Amino acid sequence: MKIVNILIIAIIALLSIAAGLAKVMQTQQEMEFLQGVGLSSVLIVAFGLVQISGGVLLVPRKTRMLGAVLAASALFVSTVLIFVGGNLLFGLVSILPIALACTIIYQSARFTDNKSFNTDASDAGTG
Repeated sequence: MKIVNILIIAIIALLSIAAGLAKVMQTQQEMEFLQGVGLSSVLIVAFGLVQISGGVLLVPRKTRMLGAVLAASALFVSTVLIFVGGNLLFGLVSILPIALACTIIYQSARFTDNKSFNTDASDAGTG
């Protein structure tokens, strides 16, 4: 199971970085599509930077949760824009990476040892 989790992380990280790079580099196909659904060039580049950040933050265990949330959010926005653009089949296929990113979020939350998630009342007021 650990190998499957690593593969999912690698796939979503690479997908996020590649999609972000296409936006930051302002490739013709990305620009035409995203401007066609109403996004400005500045917003497209900013969106690409969020995607790249999400992909990069997926790699270290300490930032995996943040990376997965950024990646899932960006994938969700992309999927909504694909549906808005009228491509139903590609939109349906685009739901799969969102589900994979959500599994990373679930696994990160499940195995976190961050004390901020501790709800034990005996820890209240200790610093």
